[in-house]
Amino acid sequence: MKLNTFGAATVALLMAGGAWAQDQSIIVQSTTSTANSGLYDYLLPIFQDKAGIQVNVVAVGTGQAIKNAENCDGDVLLVHAKPSEEKFVEAGFGTSRTDLMYNDFVIVGPGEDPAGVGGMDDVQGAMSKIAEEGALFASRGDDSGTHKKEMALWSDTGVDPTAASGDWYRETGSGMGATLNAGIGMGAYVMTDRATWISFDNKQDYAIQVEGDEDMFNQYGVIPVNPEKCPSVNVDAAQTFADWLVSDEGQEAIGSYKVADQQLFFPNAPKN
Repeated sequence: MKLNTFGAATVALLMAGGAWAQDQSIIVQSTTSTANSGLYDYLLPIFQDKAGIQVNVVAVGTGQAIKNAENCDGDVLLVHAKPSEEKFVEAGFGTSRTDLMYNDFVIVGPGEDPAGVGGMDDVQGAMSKIAEEGALFASRGDDSGTHKKEMALWSDTGVDPTAASGDWYRETGSGMGATLNAGIGMGAYVMTDRATWISFDNKQDYAIQVEGDEDMFNQYGVIPVNPEKCPSVNVDAAQTFADWLVSDEGQEAIGSYKVADQQLFFPNAPKN
């Protein structure tokens, strides 16, 4: 079943069937940024009050979330690495993929800005300067959506940072929050999604140094897990949640979520 095809009808049916729906629950395998930013804390009560469906979120890096879903440890996948998401669907693990929302990546760094990249909107140029200067750069190194994007950007610059692993290039193998803490602790530049940065409390003297390049666009997608691969999937409840997220109401809720008066995610699901 394609998202949006029967979305409104499915949502209306389950929201009307309160007694039946209240016994339903699903697991969402998710990227960490949507959890760390507080988005689920805002969205899920709205959905659960209407649909009576309990949503349990497993927040890990995108690569791990995809593996978990392939192992049938989830009903819905919500991540931000479109090529990997499309492979997931092509391999039959997802019924369909739909754009959900977007924001962007930024590179944050210490106020002293040792590589002199502050104010740049050319991410390849900035990353080249960081490498040339041997300025510390902390990477998640965990196959997350952010890490995948970071490595693609390094590839575009013609730099293999892993050749400097343990020198100026430091791989934490951790989530975004932990990597930001580690990076700030060692005075390193860090690439992060903007939503996590806005929500992050330990900024110290750090600021956004590089932003605004179209190559730093960050798209999120939602995919119900395919019951043909995973018979344990709660098909109707998973589809209802996915359909609600891309519905007018879900999109409005996503767009209305703010931290410090800043919108963190921008809904862009296609219309029916």
